Amino acid sequence: MGRGSPARPLSGSVFGGPAGRSLIDDASDSPGDPRNLIMKAYVPHVAIYASPDTEELAKDKGFKNGVWELLRPFGEQIQGKVTIRDSNGASRSWEDYSVRFVKFGENIEPPGAGGAKGAQSAVSNGQSGSALGSRNNYEDVENVVERHLSYAEESFLNTPHHGLTRQGLDVEATSPYYSLYLRRLLSGIPVSPHETFAHPVACVIAISSRSPSPIDDLRKLYNDTSSGENRLPVWVDGDYLRYYVLVHDEERDDITRSLALFDQMKRHLGLHCHLLRLRSTQSAETDDDSIPLPRSDWMSAAEEMADIRHSEDQEDFEDPTRHIFESDATAIRTFVREMVTQSIIPTMERHVSLWNDQVASRRRGITGRFMNLSRKWGGFGSSSRNSVVGGSSSSSAYDTLGFYRADASEAIMRKLADFAFMLRDWKLAHSTYDLLRSDFSDAKAWKYHAAANEMAAASLLIMPQSLPSKSRGETIDQMLEAAFYSYHTRCSSPFGALRSLTLGIELLRLRGGSCIDDAVRWGIRLLDSKILGSVGDALMKERLAVCYASKPGVGSGAWGHRKRKSAMWCILAGEAWHTQQKYIQSQRCLNEAGRIYSEFPHENGISKFNLANDFVSGLQHDLDDKLDVNGEGNQSPSQGVEELIVDEESEPLDLRSRRASMMGRGAVPAASLETAPLHEVTSPVKEKADGSVQDEFG
Repeated sequence: MGRGSPARPLSGSVFGGPAGRSLIDDASDSPGDPRNLIMKAYVPHVAIYASPDTEELAKDKGFKNGVWELLRPFGEQIQGKVTIRDSNGASRSWEDYSVRFVKFGENIEPPGAGGAKGAQSAVSNGQSGSALGSRNNYEDVENVVERHLSYAEESFLNTPHHGLTRQGLDVEATSPYYSLYLRRLLSGIPVSPHETFAHPVACVIAISSRSPSPIDDLRKLYNDTSSGENRLPVWVDGDYLRYYVLVHDEERDDITRSLALFDQMKRHLGLHCHLLRLRSTQSAETDDDSIPLPRSDWMSAAEEMADIRHSEDQEDFEDPTRHIFESDATAIRTFVREMVTQSIIPTMERHVSLWNDQVASRRRGITGRFMNLSRKWGGFGSSSRNSVVGGSSSSSAYDTLGFYRADASEAIMRKLADFAFMLRDWKLAHSTYDLLRSDFSDAKAWKYHAAANEMAAASLLIMPQSLPSKSRGETIDQMLEAAFYSYHTRCSSPFGALRSLTLGIELLRLRGGSCIDDAVRWGIRLLDSKILGSVGDALMKERLAVCYASKPGVGSGAWGHRKRKSAMWCILAGEAWHTQQKYIQSQRCLNEAGRIYSEFPHENGISKFNLANDFVSGLQHDLDDKLDVNGEGNQSPSQGVEELIVDEESEPLDLRSRRASMMGRGAVPAASLETAPLHEVTSPVKEKADGSVQDEFG
């Protein structure tokens, strides 16, 4: 009697992904790599709130948006290593840590379609305000990528003797257009009730040495952030770090007076202070110590579209590059590193430890489950004795308001999970998200429920552990399905549905092995939902081709590869680009499909399938006309397709290496053989149903 299949896939096989290490450990140095984009998207947000004279000083330096525009590029890459301690007390240093500087009080998304009432209003009104804003955000993302694609097309076609592009899809490196699409999709996260990633972890309160009464300015700015008209909504925790900065004008003000004022600030306000010494004059490109200020990679899609329209409306070309003195750049880098390593990270670690001990720990284990059930059904356990850190634990906290107040236990736990995720403590983040899923489902807080499932799946996929197929079916698939359904159907938030599945697809692809098939399955689900626009549809089809191409086979026969499916998705992506008149991208997809088919040693690609072959040939001929291919030594790929149509009677040569005889050898250890099935056993009815696609594209 034979032995059954192992409960865990063999490490490194085509059926199971890598085990024992986090996906982030293998992140490449490329800024467009999806792993880097995901890590850079969910980072601590630091609000900027400066006095009018400080804003005027920044504008004198050539930054029309003030201090925020001056500081923003320096937060996207912290100089040196940043050491973070997790919930178990283990420390780890990161070289790619970053923070996001934002304007205080801007980009706030009010509570919209999040619960049962919100869903009903969305249906009755056709589309809620939250859904309308979500759709506008996605349209901006599509428009930005479309502008870049159109510019590349025009530049290529206007080049004399441009010929025909022979470049295919790069499986190893991410497409620059897909990287841009993913970056703009993840940038500009609004300050919303259902997730706290964009809630300020700290607020930089900046005054300048130009002020005649700097202490009064500090008092006024603090009151504005805590109790004034500009304070944040009640669902944002107001207990965030205040970091006080004195900006000294090196060219106009007395440093002795500024040092005395800074000492006074440290005595009264504590150690969270910094003296930033800057030159007030604008730096020009011709200055000796002038360096170009890098453009922010994480501007929102709406901001980039506004810049594009502004440049198109201008009659004279204006170089958008800003320059800064090298001494100013050094001072700002030092300030940002000191603030992050000495103030922000320790404050976040302290909050995580406090909330984990006083809030989350009471929910774990048998006692926590009993208290949750008693609170849900009998009202027992909802007294003030069980409220934590002054928080409310009433089960009706969401029903009465439509959102959770910042002091509710559910809101505190959501912030704990987000803090842990931003500190890259994946295990604590996942366990906390998992606790919140049932809470939000019981309260019918559907947008909270969707966001918790989305990040629970993301943190679980990043964690360094193996995920058998059964575990993925019971956990990952359920989380992604709950997130997608709640975002798309219950909350009318297509932007959230798109983001949740896109994160899941990329993280599943990075897992490798059989996770790649799951990634493609979710990609097809996203295509079928019709959420994507024309650009996103073509990019997703390209991405599915890359997913299948990245799955290697095993053994001499390369069992388990998906090259034919990769070529099919390349052809579908080429058709989608051709429909949008993006002929260069379409040609690259067809080039990649032709390259894949040419690798088969004894199968003539799609030449045996008449309809598919005619379709590809017609598409290639049309691209030849659109790209103006001439006969100056440039052979069209369509000629290669036509050559495959020639039918030969000779028997194809089997180029696979012969198997060595196993007779006379000892028995092969069972652990060295892959016992999982090589393909799914399908019924004749299912094979007939699937034949509509397979018969056309092989």
